[in-house]
Amino acid sequence: MAEHSDAEADEKQERAAATLHQLITDIDEHPNDYRPYYDLSAFLIQLKSYTQAEELLMKALGLFADRSQKAKNTLTYGLGNVYYAAGEYTKAIQQFQQVTDSSLKQDAYIMLGQSYYGEKNYGKALAFLITAHDQAKQDPELNRLIGDCLLASGDLNSAADFYRQTLNADPDDAAAHFNLGVIELSNGHRDQSEPEFEKSRQLDENYFMTHRERIADIEKVLRKQQKE
Repeated sequence: MAEHSDAEADEKQERAAATLHQLITDIDEHPNDYRPYYDLSAFLIQLKSYTQAEELLMKALGLFADRSQKAKNTLTYGLGNVYYAAGEYTKAIQQFQQVTDSSLKQDAYIMLGQSYYGEKNYGKALAFLITAHDQAKQDPELNRLIGDCLLASGDLNSAADFYRQTLNADPDDAAAHFNLGVIELSNGHRDQSEPEFEKSRQLDENYFMTHRERIADIEKVLRKQQKE
């Protein structure tokens, strides 16, 4: 079993190295194109190489920012993604706020919403996500993000509406099932919460196990309320 896992890890590492090599080659072969820099930065984010991704994009901005507004906007958006992935939400917000390109504005609003959510500023997060929602009312991920903001703000019923919209479009969203279960349990509807938790566990056991302490916390609060 361990040998199988080691072989899988080696293969994954080899694929990553090959991808990295190809992306670097693309930059060398297209020195006047900003897009290979963006593509490489996105891959470095996947590898959690945030410092390298930041340095790469700063270099690219130095090369291309004055040549093209499209390049400047794309690379600035990419830099925001680096900071967001690294958990540096204030820096991420500063970058996303500079994005003016119409083709990136929607994504920038969503990332601003997620960055403010990361800072626990749920009011601002909701404002940006609702703005983005006007252009993408059926987007299940966006509906879930809005649900997360509303849940964090304590507006359980509105959050539940957005989680249901998410699940109408994507029935296999483990997080939406879990959070809908949290809302049902918080409202004292244990029988309705349990199928949601079970569905979440079936879809993504790692997600469920990571978040299940929340169930115990809610049950503790409910028991305390019953005693009072």
